[in-house]
Amino acid sequence: MDYDAIVIGAGHAGIEASLALSRLGYKTLVITQNIDAIGHLPCNPAIGGLAKGNLVREIDALGGQMGKLIDVSMIQFRLLNRRRGPAVQSPRAQADKFTYQRLAKECLEGQQNLALFQDTVIDLLVNKQEDEIVGVVTQRGHQISAQVVVLTTGTFMEAKIMIGQWEHPSGRLGEAAAIGLGSALRAKGFVLGRMKTDTSPRVHKDSLDLQQLEEQQSEEPMLPFSFDHVSVKRPALSCYISWTNEKTHHIIAENLSRSASYGGKLASKGPRYCPSIEDKVFRFPDRKRHQVFIEPEGMGTKEMYLNGISTSLPEEIQVEMIRSIKGLEKAHIMRPGYAVEYDYLDPTQLLSTLETKRFKGLFVAGQTNGTSGYEEAASQGLLAGINAALHLSKSPPLRLSRSEAYIGVLVDDLVTKGTKEPYRMFSSRAEYRLSMRHDTADRRLSPLAFELGLQSSEALERLQKKIERIEELKELLKKNSYEGKNALEALRNPHLTIEELDASIPSLASFEPHIRSEVSIEIKYEGYVKRQERQIERFDKMEKMGIPKDFDYMGIEGLSSESKQLLLSIRPSSVGQAKRISGIRPSDIAILLITLAKKGRKHEQ
Repeated sequence: MDYDAIVIGAGHAGIEASLALSRLGYKTLVITQNIDAIGHLPCNPAIGGLAKGNLVREIDALGGQMGKLIDVSMIQFRLLNRRRGPAVQSPRAQADKFTYQRLAKECLEGQQNLALFQDTVIDLLVNKQEDEIVGVVTQRGHQISAQVVVLTTGTFMEAKIMIGQWEHPSGRLGEAAAIGLGSALRAKGFVLGRMKTDTSPRVHKDSLDLQQLEEQQSEEPMLPFSFDHVSVKRPALSCYISWTNEKTHHIIAENLSRSASYGGKLASKGPRYCPSIEDKVFRFPDRKRHQVFIEPEGMGTKEMYLNGISTSLPEEIQVEMIRSIKGLEKAHIMRPGYAVEYDYLDPTQLLSTLETKRFKGLFVAGQTNGTSGYEEAASQGLLAGINAALHLSKSPPLRLSRSEAYIGVLVDDLVTKGTKEPYRMFSSRAEYRLSMRHDTADRRLSPLAFELGLQSSEALERLQKKIERIEELKELLKKNSYEGKNALEALRNPHLTIEELDASIPSLASFEPHIRSEVSIEIKYEGYVKRQERQIERFDKMEKMGIPKDFDYMGIEGLSSESKQLLLSIRPSSVGQAKRISGIRPSDIAILLITLAKKGRKHEQ
């Protein structure tokens, strides 16, 4: 073999997959169409957000890179949902995209066991007798062998971009599409579909009237995503807010048929939860205005990203639309918005390890699986990279449960239910989100990463120290009183903050802010957490009821033909996963449980 592993693509999924493989000691090659575009932030120049920030912290706890990269390229920080409960709070940061991209490239270039190669993969080499991957074929005729391949093509596979009626084969504006691989995968029996997403125009900052815009400064202090970092010391830039208006909406409505998405050029679905401005005007005709966030792309550029008005309208209409918005009357468009349509692989063809069911050693991650967002892509890339390494070492795979990580929720949703539109992570998708807060990611996942070899002993010692400090603070609260009560009991009052205890218990000031915060949350939500732990126990019981890979669903009496076909298609690894398949009824699960019990008794005899 030329390499142990090949990673196709060097976006956020490819970065995490290749780093995991190489850090675990495997000779890895990253093949990308443009080495200068490694770690590019082609859409919104931000990392994190609602539920997405939880993913980034889980990536960091598992030994990934994304949290470290945003910490050293951050230009603005906010903790979202600060006024709501801790289960839905999540960090978000604007990135200096040029710094982020440069540091990502430097990280890959400096990583031992990792090589970069600029070319385009057009086909996969397969050992048909064993149904296993053995390498790749590139556009320039190279045949490169490997024992595992991780496919992370993002929005580039058979892609085209559209602005109005103009279209061009590209994965991003100015970057060529990856032509050939989608057709090759179809020829090998994979089911692929088409998805689309839109991006927003960029404008020159000096052409904006900032006095008319609402300024949004960064929160101070800016907090780190990575558990390796105590603080973030970076210069901060402001974002700005404006609103569309009735004139804006009239311009869009009058030209809706000229949009690529509404003009008949596109039949594929875009992200429901991140709609284009055309979608917003069409779907919500009663809304008089929509918010526009005007976000800097970096310290060394005047480009500003217009978050909230992604579009595929003709360029002259984009100019008219943007200049109808307050503060943007003289805006100069540096890059127009556009739609991109691309091939994706139906993720129900994957195991929960992100290995394909069709070919051993082939893993798929990122937008290739129908997801939307840098964070979702990086999460999958890390899991795919870890499992590709475990495949190489012939070790048991890593499966993250939806009761222990947002990453587990993301992957389980994809491989069990599939998706017909770009999948985006939300806290509402996670049933046990109170136990999966962003501040507990290290406690949940770092010991596991240490066992895998992706976390250092120093990281584990730091975690142990954190746990000890949490217990020390709880003991301190138990030993002191506040207004006639045990201070720990007093803190259960939802209206009492830990800061209000400082005057009565001066030694509280010696504890770090993140320790104080975690202890306060644990005390206030202890009852809810215990209730959720009981729910998790019931959930885990069903997850541990395994189903053999070769289980004969067609032989089960009482199951409908439709249910049999659904179970055959997904081939769930457990009864718990079977319950989550769309279309499977409670009665189907009851029959499945009875059949499994009978087979278990026969096996014992």
